[in-house]
Amino acid sequence: MSARNETAASPVKGGAAPGRPPGGTASENSENEEERRRRKLSRRWQRDMRWSPYAFVSPFFLLFLAFGLFPLVYTGWASLHQVELTAPTDMEWVGLRNFTRIFDDEFFWNAARNTLTIGVISTVPQLLMAMGIAHILNYKLRASTFYRVAMLAPYATSIAAASLVFVLLFGRDYGMINWALDFFGINPVDWQGDKWPSQFAVSTIIIWRWTGYNALIYLAAMQAIPQDLYESAALDGASRWKQFLHVTLPSLRPTILFTVVVSTIGASQVFGEPLLFDANKGASGGAEHQFQTLGLYLYEQGWINQHLGRASAIAWMMFLILIVIGIINYVISRRLRASS
Repeated sequence: MSARNETAASPVKGGAAPGRPPGGTASENSENEEERRRRKLSRRWQRDMRWSPYAFVSPFFLLFLAFGLFPLVYTGWASLHQVELTAPTDMEWVGLRNFTRIFDDEFFWNAARNTLTIGVISTVPQLLMAMGIAHILNYKLRASTFYRVAMLAPYATSIAAASLVFVLLFGRDYGMINWALDFFGINPVDWQGDKWPSQFAVSTIIIWRWTGYNALIYLAAMQAIPQDLYESAALDGASRWKQFLHVTLPSLRPTILFTVVVSTIGASQVFGEPLLFDANKGASGGAEHQFQTLGLYLYEQGWINQHLGRASAIAWMMFLILIVIGIINYVISRRLRASS
């Protein structure tokens, strides 16, 4: 008879009561997965915060490199060579000869003088008129929004359309300006043939086109001036004119400097107005170059005479003029900040 005391069998590994899984419970796995997802999103957010600003501004720099920096560098390289429009790849090194020829070129200095006089005739009245218009619009007027939009209408008008209209107005035989002068007993003026009348007519186009634009800039700056200053001046017995002189103008000093610099830069690059004002529609600026600007002279040398090297040198001279204007602006603005 076999013994009934049998030895108990050892539990089988991995039997009906399984051990704790190596990866943890389901809740712990879910928490780990959520933590990994958060870390991944955090790293993605950090990369987005670091590189997104560069991605947003990259189109500007790409366009600037393609259409700004590269033409500037290539123009500087071409200015040191003799190169023609008919064969732009055939360059002959001439060094600074294109620049030295500019200093002996009477047509260049004539264009520079015309650019200066047209710039002065157009800039000074333009900014004065813009200041007066902005001062009027700064008061509460009926339909003020309409007037402000109307100020931008000349700026939004095409240069070609505006110049052609002014050509008709300043016509020698049938122009409205000469008709008005004849009405007052003044002899007709050859607005396109004489030097000073032609420059005045070209300046009139520039004044008409840019006065409203500068007026809105002045108006925005005037509306930013605290009203407490005007109230204090009024309590002291200051009239409207004295308030304008002692409150408005000092507060607009940085804005005035900005408009002067921008208008000066624009005047040094005048091209479309004198080109379309010429009766022959050429780049000579009249039969005797009486209103030929630097922009027209550059165009004449590069695209009519086909001297790309010489035109590139003229472009760099204009660029150096703009640098000088920028330096003057920096010095004046620094002195104004120091005085204030």
